[in-house]
Amino acid sequence: MPGFLRLALAAIGLMVCATAHPASANDDLYSARTIVTGQGEQNRQIGFKACLDAVLVRVSGDQRLPKKPEMAALRDKAGSFVAEFRYRDRMEGIPIHDEQGTHDRPHDLTCLYKPAVIDPVLASLGSRPWLAERPQLAIFLATERGARHFALTADDERGAPMRESFVNAADPLAMRIAFPEASHLSESGLDDKALHETDMAALDKAAKQVGADQALAGSIVWSDKELGWIADWRLATGGKTYHWQVRGVSFDEAFRVAMRGAVQVLSGNGQPD
Repeated sequence: MPGFLRLALAAIGLMVCATAHPASANDDLYSARTIVTGQGEQNRQIGFKACLDAVLVRVSGDQRLPKKPEMAALRDKAGSFVAEFRYRDRMEGIPIHDEQGTHDRPHDLTCLYKPAVIDPVLASLGSRPWLAERPQLAIFLATERGARHFALTADDERGAPMRESFVNAADPLAMRIAFPEASHLSESGLDDKALHETDMAALDKAAKQVGADQALAGSIVWSDKELGWIADWRLATGGKTYHWQVRGVSFDEAFRVAMRGAVQVLSGNGQPD
């Protein structure tokens, strides 16, 4: 058995009396959720694998971990790392259809983990927990699709699906986000065109004015050629501005790329892919 896997599995039986992790933070940070079909064992094991990938990224901020070759052996033992798990029927309250059993219904599978188990797994992968308080990001986003263009704000109905999608992208990474109100952008002269040209120092200042810690800025432009959105993102930390891009994707995926990149940078794991 590879040494990294022995280390990870040995941690399962380790009893730790003292820990540097606040208990209140553990319950949320050391958890992951995925969607499975029913509560059968086969789909549960698939869910355990997805949750292992998710919790390692959630705890460390390192988006590259699922691509490491060592993950194949860890996924084979994914259920061994789970301390507790629970289900929630996503169709709760909807009667079961004729010939449909609960095994056919989609469920949220939530897995809970112990730091004493997950932290050694991270160490075996050359990573570590990101336990610093995570900043709240103010989202400054310019959108463009043909003649239609606007800045995403907290109170513009045109942006409601995008706001919901952004929140869904932030939650698996234990991040909090906020959106400026239209009046704040107007008073600051930050319309969708100005957002392209405004430097990150000014946007970080604007983020603090709306109660966030710093800014995540970006633009998404629809491309018929790419059959999807072209999204550019930027975030500043440690005196450096990081840039990353994704092309030809849905806006759901564009926002997942935004949040994954932001967490990669803020956790100290370097330039987003």
